[in-house]
Amino acid sequence: MRRIRTQVIVNPESNQGRTRRRWKYIKEAIRSFIHEFRYEFTEKPLQAIEITREAIKSGHELIIGVGGDGTMNEIANGFFESRRIINPDTTLGIVPSGTGCDLTKSLNIPPGLKNALKVITQAPSTLIDVGRVTFRSNAGPEMERFFINVADFGVGGEVVRQVNQRRLERKASSYVRCLVSTMIHYKSKKVRIRVDGRELPEGKYLIGAVANGRIFGKGMKFAPQAKLNDGQFDVILVKNMGFLEFCRHGWKIFFGTHLSHPKISFIRGREVEAFSPEEQDVLLELDGEQLGGLPARFEILPRHLLIKGYI
Repeated sequence: MRRIRTQVIVNPESNQGRTRRRWKYIKEAIRSFIHEFRYEFTEKPLQAIEITREAIKSGHELIIGVGGDGTMNEIANGFFESRRIINPDTTLGIVPSGTGCDLTKSLNIPPGLKNALKVITQAPSTLIDVGRVTFRSNAGPEMERFFINVADFGVGGEVVRQVNQRRLERKASSYVRCLVSTMIHYKSKKVRIRVDGRELPEGKYLIGAVANGRIFGKGMKFAPQAKLNDGQFDVILVKNMGFLEFCRHGWKIFFGTHLSHPKISFIRGREVEAFSPEEQDVLLELDGEQLGGLPARFEILPRHLLIKGYI
């Protein structure tokens, strides 16, 4: 069998530093499935993008990410340069080692290190859609990024901001805990939304999700009907909902039975635009990374990225 040139990219700080402590075990497990590979640790934000680009340009055909959803987002962005995919034949493999790892659930990758490695070495490579979003960065200027699972604005961006802040302060930072504490004080923001050029009713929204995959927020089936390769987003919009009302109905999100709620809208589309007419600070997150806010424009790129998984 022809040897596939493989680059492993490791975020040692993922899963609250457990990846670094478990790396020797993870490395030996990878070696038992893939005998020859290069590996490199990331040391700062966005470094995985550059490592990926360099690896693809030097002829690596398989890029394996070891980390969480944020790490996979950076690696996926590294598959692109100047808005184009560098090599359409390069494949992304995932060794989940993060706090959420929601993308692996959308890809139906079974839990466990060895199961993930079986998928990488035995599952067919499959083409998935990629989201491209232009938005206001936290620093102010307009920014463009790709995402592969879910982007959302509103309370979700605030929750991820709080999760990241608590991690920096080395405090407990579970998504659910931060969701509850944020919901207590969060006030829904007025947002204008267009899907494929059609204006939706203006209103106050708690959260708007532009979903490529089904699951985010550490297991919430927020877009239960979404498919990673159908060429369109599942847009889930939750109108103004107070804390007590959310407590009564929010649990349905974990089971994917929330779409029938009268305050929740579901629409499919290839292009989504969202902005705040009152210029409020509406935060945005992409694959678990809080990078900026509205205004934002989301565009689907059908069947753009080869990945190991089952769809």
